[in-house]
Amino acid sequence: MDKANADFTPIFDGQTLAGWHAVPRLPVSRAPGGPEPDRTTETYRRAAQTTGSWTVEDGALTGRQDPPGCGYGGYLLSDGVYGDFELLFEACPDWPADTGILVRASALGSQGYQILLDHRRSGNIGGIYGNGIGGFHGINFTIDAEYDEQGRPIGLRLEDPATTIEPMTPDKTALLNDAASGEQFLSIWRWNEWNEFQIRVEGALPKITVHINGVKMTEIDTAAMKHPSYRQDEVLALLGPQGHIAFEVHDNDPGMGDARWGPNAACRWRNIRIREL
Repeated sequence: MDKANADFTPIFDGQTLAGWHAVPRLPVSRAPGGPEPDRTTETYRRAAQTTGSWTVEDGALTGRQDPPGCGYGGYLLSDGVYGDFELLFEACPDWPADTGILVRASALGSQGYQILLDHRRSGNIGGIYGNGIGGFHGINFTIDAEYDEQGRPIGLRLEDPATTIEPMTPDKTALLNDAASGEQFLSIWRWNEWNEFQIRVEGALPKITVHINGVKMTEIDTAAMKHPSYRQDEVLALLGPQGHIAFEVHDNDPGMGDARWGPNAACRWRNIRIREL
């Protein structure tokens, strides 16, 4: 695809957050119609009080926890809503930074189809997760970091299945129509550099295709997909045929703590462009 194609329109100006707005990363039901979160808890109250920190640094949209290390995240949503489209952008995450890009997202941000950018232990990059729409997890591998003698992360490797905290099970890969191997992913991923994502979303219950650095990572057809907690009619009623684009700063949790999002971690996005289909 010609990245200079005039059909692609910038939706981030590289200088301000014009066209975008931040919302809290609130807990939601795992699927439409499921049990609602308890809004009286301290966790919910604190989550509602922060939207993360979103700044523009050296031409890149940059997301952090606010304040750093607080353990609570947020979303940055496009003001506009989009139906069928192709999205191009570059991303550069710190380690560890558990983030993602939601498409067809609701106004809450917490509900939509998430393209994973889980740049942390037991994470996946390029897979698809059903945020608040069934919790399905379409992935084909998990990753961990390589460390030097001083304990500093220096690159990615495939995770040892014996030590994972999120087991890679066959049902996850079965959700995908097409998927690159972990070895293919490692061969094209650029550690501590910019990586280009191309995401195509098409259909009321969308077919989603993800390329990273020109290599096809995943394809999923959510109209035909089978998963015990994913009910197409209820998801379509919740999200509709259009939604926001959302970037995520993840919360921490008792299980992973700051191994999910480092105290001073950030993720950065730039050159964000869209072509409506």
